[in-house]
Amino acid sequence: METEQGKLPPPPRLVASLMAGFDSVANHIAVILPPVLLDLFLWLGPHLSLKQFAQPLIDSLTALAGSPFLTLKPTDVASAQQMYTEFFNRFNLFSVLRTFPLGITSLLSLDLPSRNPWGTPGSLDAGSFFGIVGWAILLVLLGWVLGALYYYWIAVVTLKTEPHPLGRSLQQGLLLSIIWMGLLILFGLPTLLFLSVVTALSSFLGQALLFIGVVLLIWLVMPVFFSSHGVFALQLNALNAILNSLRLVRFTLPNTGLFLLTFVIINQGLDFLWNTPPQNSWWMLVGIIGHAFVSTALLAASFVYYHDINAWLKIIFEQLQRQTTSAKA
Repeated sequence: METEQGKLPPPPRLVASLMAGFDSVANHIAVILPPVLLDLFLWLGPHLSLKQFAQPLIDSLTALAGSPFLTLKPTDVASAQQMYTEFFNRFNLFSVLRTFPLGITSLLSLDLPSRNPWGTPGSLDAGSFFGIVGWAILLVLLGWVLGALYYYWIAVVTLKTEPHPLGRSLQQGLLLSIIWMGLLILFGLPTLLFLSVVTALSSFLGQALLFIGVVLLIWLVMPVFFSSHGVFALQLNALNAILNSLRLVRFTLPNTGLFLLTFVIINQGLDFLWNTPPQNSWWMLVGIIGHAFVSTALLAASFVYYHDINAWLKIIFEQLQRQTTSAKA
């Protein structure tokens, strides 16, 4: 990127980054295997249920109808019990294998399929509260490790660089995930509990607050979206990766904001198409493969964009520094 004196180069082009990401995945198609295998497991494999633990709690909601502190009708309580019963009948604890920020992309982790072409999936029960906690910790750690390997693989095939030390990338990736998990527990759990109570009392108010919360979450997540990229593309430690992501978004907000908006629109828009087949049809396999390819290609494109925008910022800062030095002289 050579530039004329006094003339700043343009930022990386959005379309070029997207095309480079899709080309990388098309040339290394095996990289889509992790999301395909994860979704196949969530679709065709057994479910890890919480019904044994949740059912007594759902039954205890009946006592709310007679509480002097709440003006709830028996029909409202019955409706809440039915809603929670249906949720826990479908819930699959194995879905937490789709971890954040490091994690393998998945079409079905939020959809929680309850049917497949072979009928109703088999079910295991996570048991007591401590059993659920143990399973959750084990699955989250496994999801982070698999997600780190997935990101590492994408970074190598996309940036076409010599592979970085896997051990260090894995260590810093896990540390980054622990940092975000700590923040999620600190701020997310109280919010989730509050939304659950509000939704049980008023479905409309709960949905409105959930929408506001999602918008706020997107606004907070955008500046640190590229924190994982710093670990696997630039070999930064977890803290420096977060700071670099904040700096990148701060100085390139219009361009980066457009890239992230395009990223979300393509990914979420096509998810409606991939979820079109019924869960008990083998056509769902087409959706799983399509989602795996597109989501992996978009992730690869984000690595291309991250690499190019960092190189562009470096040139900009160096040129501005030279201009400042020349002006002082």
